Amino acid sequence: MQPQEQINSFIAEHPEWQRRLMVRFRQLIRMVDPEVIGLMRGGAVAFDHDGPMVSMHAFKTCVSVWFHKGALLKDPQSLFKLTEKDDERAVRKYKVSEGESIDEKAFCDLVKHALKLNAGAMTAEPKGSKKGVSLPAEMESCLKRDEEVWEHWESLSASHRKEYLEWITDAKQDETRKRRIAQALEMIREGSGRKQ
Repeated sequence: MQPQEQINSFIAEHPEWQRRLMVRFRQLIRMVDPEVIGLMRGGAVAFDHDGPMVSMHAFKTCVSVWFHKGALLKDPQSLFKLTEKDDERAVRKYKVSEGESIDEKAFCDLVKHALKLNAGAMTAEPKGSKKGVSLPAEMESCLKRDEEVWEHWESLSASHRKEYLEWITDAKQDETRKRRIAQALEMIREGSGRKQ
């Protein structure tokens, strides 16, 4: 099935009010730049242009568009409703509930800015972000036990290594951390980043 067919199928599975919102969000994004690529990723509709840009999610009470570098976007119309957790992340979310309408001009302005960010290859480092997460000794010893895995680890980009490290160090329990290390070793052996 082609990506556009997958997106159409995904949208069709939702209630009428969500379908209308998702179709309109999709139209607005394509109006801003027809070169934006739509695809299904992780159970959501993703729109990429020079890398991941936005994704569209349908929840029980709303349709939410996630801007992946939203922390760097100016939001003069306050479309993003921030929670305490959001303040620590790069992602910002624009949520529209049943009966509400999309602020189309403000939304298109955000999409235009997101396109510029991606074209400039800028990355979001929101306040509270974890800079310089160091390699835990337990993970380092596991990596160095297998020369092939260590070579793959060394060849990963800094951002991919950081994703792994944050995922592992965010584990609250020892058992969870060990399980994540084992999973990470398998993914690294395959030469992939954590979110690929």
